[in-house]
Amino acid sequence: METNRLLKILDIQYPIFQGAMARIADASLASAVSEAGGLGIITGAAPTEWVRVQIQKTKKLTNKPFGVNIMLMSENADEIAELVCEEGVQVVTTGAGSPGKYIKKWKEYGIKVIPVVASVALAKRMEKSGADAIIAEGTESGGHVGQLTTMALVPQVVDAVSIPVIAAGGIGDGRGLAASFMLGAEAIQVGTRFLVAKECIIHQNYKDKILKAKDIDTEVTGRCTGHPVRILKNKLARTYLQLEKDGASIEEMEKLGAGALRKAVEGDIENGSLMSGQIAGLINKEQTCKEIIEELFKDAEELFIKFSDKNVC
Repeated sequence: METNRLLKILDIQYPIFQGAMARIADASLASAVSEAGGLGIITGAAPTEWVRVQIQKTKKLTNKPFGVNIMLMSENADEIAELVCEEGVQVVTTGAGSPGKYIKKWKEYGIKVIPVVASVALAKRMEKSGADAIIAEGTESGGHVGQLTTMALVPQVVDAVSIPVIAAGGIGDGRGLAASFMLGAEAIQVGTRFLVAKECIIHQNYKDKILKAKDIDTEVTGRCTGHPVRILKNKLARTYLQLEKDGASIEEMEKLGAGALRKAVEGDIENGSLMSGQIAGLINKEQTCKEIIEELFKDAEELFIKFSDKNVC
């Protein structure tokens, strides 16, 4: 870990980011991850004043670095982009577009800029724009997804840019962490496993659904709309996929999905959008954020030691 660039750039103990899950990644979760040595991230996919409150709460709960994620397609993206400057946020991650128009100002405020990408072309573009690092997210992840798998995407992005790369998508244990480093990543981003963290605010019904999930229990909805989303199978997923098959209008599908994530967070596991990665089938216990992080790195370290003196060819 001594040569890990991200540890120095971000002043964190462990090279792990917490996924910025909409309606979920609040001060409670972000501060717990940061206190445990990772980089907690607050979702910016929310009203501006709510995000401000979460930033201020997080500052009271931890004196360690944390970040804010900005969904660039959000109506209030410009407001959140200003807010992170006003509140002295140290790290910004971005998704759903290019943050190019904001980077100069963020840099003036000393903010580290780390975009999420799903392709090599976008990774190169972000590096040229001044990004400090790149999150290469594979289609195994929960929520909004691209096409390439983590295994295929990460090494190609690593080869294409000179800045640090964070691997995301389908990483839920020490084996996934170790594999990510072997692919050339210098950190990982984890979302689904933190959903069952004790500090996570989602309803127990949602957590139980993840804990009981099997390997094939996620579906991707919305491919025809251009905004594919990976969720756990339930009534909502079945209805949505049938509408897609029947050629329903985008308006009809958007109406079905309106408020669905809120329903999931509040415990409606049939009509809610239960965003989850394919790694859900691997998760079988609730832990604190500290326990999750320490277990991930302990298990990965044991793997590195186990294979360090072996000829695997």
